[in-house]
Amino acid sequence: METFESYLFSIINPEYRSRMRDVLEWVIDTYPNLEPLMKWDKPMFADHGTFIIGFSVAKHHISISPEAAGIAQFTDDLDAVGYTYTDGLFRIRWNKPVHYDLLKKMIDFNIEDKADFTKFWREE
Repeated sequence: METFESYLFSIINPEYRSRMRDVLEWVIDTYPNLEPLMKWDKPMFADHGTFIIGFSVAKHHISISPEAAGIAQFTDDLDAVGYTYTDGLFRIRWNKPVHYDLLKKMIDFNIEDKADFTKFWREE
């Protein structure tokens, strides 16, 4: 978590800070082989130098980016849990639960799908 401490400290709302800490700690605990990174002032995780998932805080939600391929793969799941999304990210409103099972499926997908990638981003 040391990588993310200054980012977390910058989140003014203590409830939002705690929730983001919980999500980031869950990723670290569940995927100890992923590398925690701060890029573009956002917490991210990489595997063998390629982007797996990224996070950011907004006024009304946490934004999570599994890249467009990660969104496209799971639109039915996102709809089922009521998360809104764009081509590249989905949102978890502060008053809604984090569906860790879905987050795990997305991370697992990206790890497997990008196993042979050599660049940080997909070329979409």
